[in-house]
Amino acid sequence: MENTGVVISGGGIGGLSAALSLARNGIASTVLEQSAKLGEIGAGIQIGPNAFHCFDYLGIGDEARRVAVYIDQLRFMNAKDGNEICHIPLDGQFRNRFKNPYAVVHRADLHGVLLEACRSNDRVTLRTSSRVTSYDQDGGLVHARLEDGGTVAGVALIGADGLHSPVRAQLVGDGAPRVSGHATYRSVIPADRMPDDLKWNAATLWAGPRCHIVHYPLKGGEVFNLVVTYHRNMREAVAGKPVDPEEVSEGFEQIHPRARQVIEHGENWKLWVLCDRDPIVNWVAGRVTLLGDAAHPMLQYFAQGACMAMEDGVCLGHMMRVHETPEDALNAYCSQRMVRTARVQLGARIIGDYIYHPSGAAARVRDHVMGSKTPEQWYDDLEWLYGGNGLEAG
Repeated sequence: MENTGVVISGGGIGGLSAALSLARNGIASTVLEQSAKLGEIGAGIQIGPNAFHCFDYLGIGDEARRVAVYIDQLRFMNAKDGNEICHIPLDGQFRNRFKNPYAVVHRADLHGVLLEACRSNDRVTLRTSSRVTSYDQDGGLVHARLEDGGTVAGVALIGADGLHSPVRAQLVGDGAPRVSGHATYRSVIPADRMPDDLKWNAATLWAGPRCHIVHYPLKGGEVFNLVVTYHRNMREAVAGKPVDPEEVSEGFEQIHPRARQVIEHGENWKLWVLCDRDPIVNWVAGRVTLLGDAAHPMLQYFAQGACMAMEDGVCLGHMMRVHETPEDALNAYCSQRMVRTARVQLGARIIGDYIYHPSGAAARVRDHVMGSKTPEQWYDDLEWLYGGNGLEAG
């Protein structure tokens, strides 16, 4: 392929991963970020071994490992009675199986690692205050049209511009995302505000009827990330809206006091209303494609949104190198990624219904099935998800 630059709309985790992957494969790119400053909002995210496989491919494995917090287990608790359902060890046996660890990291720290690597690479150009609103393609080039009236041309355009992607709106035209109605409240608190009996070095889920609570340490254990979700049947997407603690705790009266105290210790809560989309079989039109949440937005319940975006970036760079034309490369990329990402999208919905939020008999079935598994059986179940870096299908 001729070494002509690729245009990437969006400077988040997915967009920067794509830029690094393209650079690793000898292809220049220009990243167009709509904000005045490159950065990430939000708090903690979980990163499985597949994310570390991507870090290694992108040449930032050591840097990513330095900002990560390595937890001892994934711990599943029954929020009604306060008892443990099961836990999945993340020790040496896990690392030997998947060749990389499971960790948690502050989203801004991870984005910072990717950003510094892009800034240090001559094949990556970063531009801020550059919102892509539409595009044209003439067979040889794609012209990304900016909100300020300017254009940026490239051999291909990658829409890594998130849930409300303008590139997707033109390419797919499927309207607004599906609003799940699940209200998610996030807080980060100093470790000294976390109840002593919950300062576990684990990614902990308290699963209850129509609700759940998640907490885990960040920044070397200096702070704890708190995530509280409840089915409130909300119909409009919300992102980062400050809310009162009373709203967060509403509906959790039935939850065991041991779990409920997490809410009581949170502060500066912010609300997100979760959205996703149904999977689609194609997100390519000529020399334009989508990546990450623009292509396959998913609910949080698999903890794989950022991981899938990084895998997309790895796969995209590889395909752009091995195929003769951008059209062939983008079609191969979509073909490689579609089934795997759709499986995670649909799986996240199922997990939300049957692991995070069931009640009554369904909750008892969950506790029995999950509690009867050995670590080896859990690892077998997760092999399809954690074993690759985006270059494998399925």
